[in-house]
Amino acid sequence: MSLRPPEPEIAAAPAANAEWTLIDQLLAEQRTLTAVERFSQWHEQGQHGGGRGQGTGDGYSHLMPAAPPGPGEQYRFEVNLDACTGCKACVSACHSLNGLDDDEAWRDVGSVIGGRRGEAWQQTVTTACHHCADPACASGCPVAAYEKEADTGIVRHLDDQCIGCQYCILKCPYDVPKYSKRLGIVRKCDMCVGRLREGEAPACVQACPTGAIAIRIVRIDAIRPESGSRLVPGAFDSAYTRPATLYRTTRPIPADARPADAGALRVEHAHWPLIWMLTLTQLSVGLFTALAVMALAGKPVPSTAVFTAAGLLMTGLAVSVLHLGRPLGAWRFFLGLRTSWMSREILAFNVLAGCATLASGVAFLGQDRFMPAVLGLTALIGLVSVFTSVMIYVDTRRPYWNAPVTTVRFFGTVLTLGTAGAAAVLGPDKSWLGTSMGLLTLLHGWMQARVRRAWEDDDSPWNASARVIRLRLRGIMDSGDALFLTALLCGFCALITNGMASTVWAALYFSTLLAGQVLDRMLFFTAAMGPRMTGGCRS
Repeated sequence: MSLRPPEPEIAAAPAANAEWTLIDQLLAEQRTLTAVERFSQWHEQGQHGGGRGQGTGDGYSHLMPAAPPGPGEQYRFEVNLDACTGCKACVSACHSLNGLDDDEAWRDVGSVIGGRRGEAWQQTVTTACHHCADPACASGCPVAAYEKEADTGIVRHLDDQCIGCQYCILKCPYDVPKYSKRLGIVRKCDMCVGRLREGEAPACVQACPTGAIAIRIVRIDAIRPESGSRLVPGAFDSAYTRPATLYRTTRPIPADARPADAGALRVEHAHWPLIWMLTLTQLSVGLFTALAVMALAGKPVPSTAVFTAAGLLMTGLAVSVLHLGRPLGAWRFFLGLRTSWMSREILAFNVLAGCATLASGVAFLGQDRFMPAVLGLTALIGLVSVFTSVMIYVDTRRPYWNAPVTTVRFFGTVLTLGTAGAAAVLGPDKSWLGTSMGLLTLLHGWMQARVRRAWEDDDSPWNASARVIRLRLRGIMDSGDALFLTALLCGFCALITNGMASTVWAALYFSTLLAGQVLDRMLFFTAAMGPRMTGGCRS
């Protein structure tokens, strides 16, 4: 845990004496000023300034550093949990000062609970951006819309640079960035950097009636949490992003301490443009791969099949733009190529679109001698593009999006939809159809077994996602099972019939399979419960 004993506060209660009577203790409490009384006293004495001796007084100087950070240092929040009452004055002040939308919050208050029967334990926790030493939001942004200031260490979001892709929301393990539908961009806490530069305390620091939030300075190289350490019980492993926030408490923390909302089953955003983008692009790559196999085997490839594969790809890429809040700025994707898998995915699919266009041109001109090489290159670039799609979600470190499961699901879709598409387009080809049915059966059975094991194992990393699927998304799961059985029935009918009847059944098989894959992608997004700080707001 990153929890430390608190430093002495001003106007603290006199230390209790072992020989004191109850009356002595009550008299001592009466002599202790409340937060409101201290605030009133500061104003009566003309000490209501905002920070480091600025303005007309230094009422908040004990909550602020004496000087700005030096080289190799940064600001950080320091929270005295013993003083936090959960009043949410900090939330209200942050919301008002920054002019946030009604459903937007940059600071939140939650609870951690624990203890055995008869020894209940509860702690309120105020949380905002932790201004990490290695911020995941910055490394994931495809257009470099985040910067960690060299002189303050504050992780700032550059609103003018943001394209509203929301990938930083998936990358941040503390649910800090919030998407504004009104503006089409993501926004987050900047520690009221403008006030800090003028020596003023941030809004949350000034608003807290008990002085629970303070601004301190820490050396960046000293933020080296051990693997497995956490800011508070239930938070993500601090070794991932190296959060700068320090939480202090003198109270012993029970071994079973956990977020009060740990058992909540959240259905995440569906991201429909991404659902269709992933499904159609993977279908296109699968179809290009099947056509490449045919061409390399010396079999003729119908030009209509090439046009169909290219059209599906272009449609998927066009739909993906609807996910962006500010799509006109997406041309800056190259700024994140060094660290962002989303930038790499955009580059890969742009190259794939060029290859698909080239393949369509070769097919249109009837240059069959170039078809094996062109289709082979297109299929190879397509598989690389799907790999970048896999890594986008694996890199978020959400348990449900772990590497083995995501890889099998995405490339499984490539193979099943690709072979089914080839069977439908080629009129129907029963060898492709049988291959698709076999792959579909293996993929569906494997995923069902994974969900069942996670459901039965309370210690499974994605037990929560399995419970969301079984309890909150049961209708979608059952619909997917029904489509799976319907697809197999249609495929079987296509195999045992001939002529037009077989063609119709093959088309029905492909349609039901496609619908099932769309539902699978919906579960992929909605069941992927992400890590967050206790009590975090929905973005």
